[in-house]
Amino acid sequence: MSATATAPLVLSLGNRRTPVAVILSVALLALAFCAILLGGVLAPDATKQDILSGVLPPGSPGHLLGTDELGRDVLAMTIAGAASALIGPVCVAAGSMAAGIFFGTIAGYRRGALDFFIGRWTDLLLSLPILLAAIVVAGVFGAGYWMTVLLLIVLFSPSDIRIVRAGALEQANRPYIEAARMLSISPWRIMFRHILPNVSPLIITNGMLNVAFALVTFSSLSFLGVGVPPGSADWGRQLADSRAFMMENPAAAIVPAVLIIAVACAANLLGDWFGQRLTQTGRK
Repeated sequence: MSATATAPLVLSLGNRRTPVAVILSVALLALAFCAILLGGVLAPDATKQDILSGVLPPGSPGHLLGTDELGRDVLAMTIAGAASALIGPVCVAAGSMAAGIFFGTIAGYRRGALDFFIGRWTDLLLSLPILLAAIVVAGVFGAGYWMTVLLLIVLFSPSDIRIVRAGALEQANRPYIEAARMLSISPWRIMFRHILPNVSPLIITNGMLNVAFALVTFSSLSFLGVGVPPGSADWGRQLADSRAFMMENPAAAIVPAVLIIAVACAANLLGDWFGQRLTQTGRK
């Protein structure tokens, strides 16, 4: 088989060749973003119940993907559920990465006792299974949607702290940092104006990966009834509610499940590609 036959499918954009998988990932994430912004306009009555129209199959008049057991339109629920399913994971990824940037950069540059205490804290949190810990805490305190987001930020942050710390530790001994110290530049300026931009590929790649992990975790919690109240438009909740009528309308479960997987994969692919581009640019 020739080398051209095994090369990844790419499209030429200007002077760069972009993989088709990346373009499709951008398109999918853009559609998801539009669903978040326009969900209230496109599906204003997504949770409206019509018991007489319960469990209609896909292709029914007025219901492209059918209805659930309460007569709610599956397509409308899916569009409206994008906000609940995606805003939380994005906030989790952003919050955990912000904590990772702050504590990881300080630990990697300053070291000493501060690095020791931050390291032991991350070890403690990393020893906890994220999903199980979230279920226990949410069950004890009755956590709602945003409390679940805050809890996941705390549980996701240790890996971000370690990744940023490793990048900062590697940069701290570089000649340009030694030159900055000799010029009496403040440690905070060195950390966040010089070291941080050089570990940005790690931050972006891991941040997008966190979106994928947080989406799966958040959907799992919603499936188990944690964070999202019953009857809400949410992809994980749709999966849980559609188990009782899988044979009558499989689209009610398949569509949100496929979207969860597709959006998670798209975020992962885009983050990995973007991180590689930044790394290549930095080496030039």
